[in-house]
Amino acid sequence: MKTAVPSTEVHPGTEAVSLRRSLKLWHLILYGIIIIQPTAPMSIYGVVSNAARGHVVTTILVAMVAMLFTAVSYGRMARVYPSAGSAYTYVAKELHPLGGYVVGWSMLMDYMLNPIICVVWCSVAAQDIFPAIPYAAWVLAFVIVFTALNLRGVQSSARVNAFLALGMSIVVVIFLAYAFHYIATVMRPIGGAWLTPFYDPTTFSARRLFQGTSIAVLTYIGFDGISTMSEEVENPQRNIMLGTVFTCLAIGLLSAVEVYAAQLAWPTRTPFPAAMEDTAFVHVALRVGGRFLFLLLNGTLLVANMGSGIAAQFGAARLLYGMGRENALPQKFFGVLSPKTAIPRNNVLLLGLVTLTGSFLLSFERGAELLNFGAFIAFMGVNIAALVHYKFRSGEKVKLAATVPVLGFLVCGFIWLNLSHAAQLLGIAWIAFGLLVYFLMRRTKPHNSTNSLSPS
Repeated sequence: MKTAVPSTEVHPGTEAVSLRRSLKLWHLILYGIIIIQPTAPMSIYGVVSNAARGHVVTTILVAMVAMLFTAVSYGRMARVYPSAGSAYTYVAKELHPLGGYVVGWSMLMDYMLNPIICVVWCSVAAQDIFPAIPYAAWVLAFVIVFTALNLRGVQSSARVNAFLALGMSIVVVIFLAYAFHYIATVMRPIGGAWLTPFYDPTTFSARRLFQGTSIAVLTYIGFDGISTMSEEVENPQRNIMLGTVFTCLAIGLLSAVEVYAAQLAWPTRTPFPAAMEDTAFVHVALRVGGRFLFLLLNGTLLVANMGSGIAAQFGAARLLYGMGRENALPQKFFGVLSPKTAIPRNNVLLLGLVTLTGSFLLSFERGAELLNFGAFIAFMGVNIAALVHYKFRSGEKVKLAATVPVLGFLVCGFIWLNLSHAAQLLGIAWIAFGLLVYFLMRRTKPHNSTNSLSPS
């Protein structure tokens, strides 16, 4: 539940404001880990475990394979459009503007859903700590905080984000120390018990595994933010792709270790109860480390999800502003800034209302699936764009020009098809609504041919 805020583009020819190429490969990997967060799989652990009947480690690793192929496609397309770093741009310019619009509209759904599932998770987690305060009160409180901070334009700095990532990493190490001590002294698995987090024949179901994988992909959302740094990194043709791939690999392996320890400490032959599902990982922490670890991990994830939700709401407001300014949405409402704060106030307030409503209508699981519906539309689009460019249009020779994007598309498509039917229907309805908006705007603005969704 994290998002990279879209970066401002620097156009060619403006030498006075050109960016310095000072970032090395390890800078990119660190940046990617900060975006995705070291605690990435913890918030979705219970939901994935229930969906996949306990095979969380396997879902994380299968999702990693899909992301590695797609990461290569993102890295390759960043060579072609080094200042954009956007799935929207790749698809619109390589395939068709309407295809780019669909990808951009899907990305908008992600930005709008991200604060909703963050509010849902934070409200459940806060209620775990203070059960006397009702869920509705927590939802209202978090929505007000998110919206108020975005109205003031309060955004965390890169230094703060790095500090938070370091703090989260320390908490992860503390959890793993407690968990493996508990496993060694209390659970004491022997023989095949060490492998049950990967495969348990008593609960395994291929259909349920891929349904869980379709949610587990949320662990990696945000890796594409690395492509926005194409103008500031040394040797971007090489390092953007390597940084993206190595980030996915690092997050995947770290996440697998985290959920492996959790599964060994709390074997899940039966689903987590509904009241515990969203915050299952912190209940594992309570078992292995007592009240101290429970409060530490709960507080850490609260801060992480609040930061993600605030950033996602900010990104959505900016994306809506870009759409309104270029007449992809009604400009009088969406394309205006507050004269006092230079913030798209209308969009922030609208998103606050959407977040408040959605937090009562959507469960964490359904919201996560819908978010991944939009993400996979973008991922599949980027893989097709990479295939078309490097196989059929570009004279540049790259290894496995067709194999990598085709495999990326097929794996992403297969996981996308394993989303729940409810999520697929709601996602298709969202795209249909977007297409209706697109054609209505074209009819009312016949001389406008830019209908761009790219935030500026």
